[in-house]
Amino acid sequence: MINFILGLVIGGIVAYFFFKVFLKADTGRKEREKSLLSEQEEEKLKNLEKLKAYITKLGGKITNDQAQKFLKVSDATSERYLDELEEQGYIKQIGKTGISTYYEKV
Repeated sequence: MINFILGLVIGGIVAYFFFKVFLKADTGRKEREKSLLSEQEEEKLKNLEKLKAYITKLGGKITNDQAQKFLKVSDATSERYLDELEEQGYIKQIGKTGISTYYEKV
């Protein structure tokens, strides 16, 4: 009987420290993820501001290809940035798809 109680106590102590270490490690991971997300959001905001200035420099018109080359990002990323600026009402898309599509400052 005493062995059983002693086993429960030791098992409880081991479990407590295991979960304490596990939860602390998980918290650290979550903090790193938050930090990474905030860095990505900060970079996105900087790129949007750069893109606004570049659009103005180009006379108010830009293509996805120009944005991609200027920001040195992928086609999909530049498209997301241009879509974001369009949602903000900063630019509007002229054309639906293809090489003749461009964005114009509102």
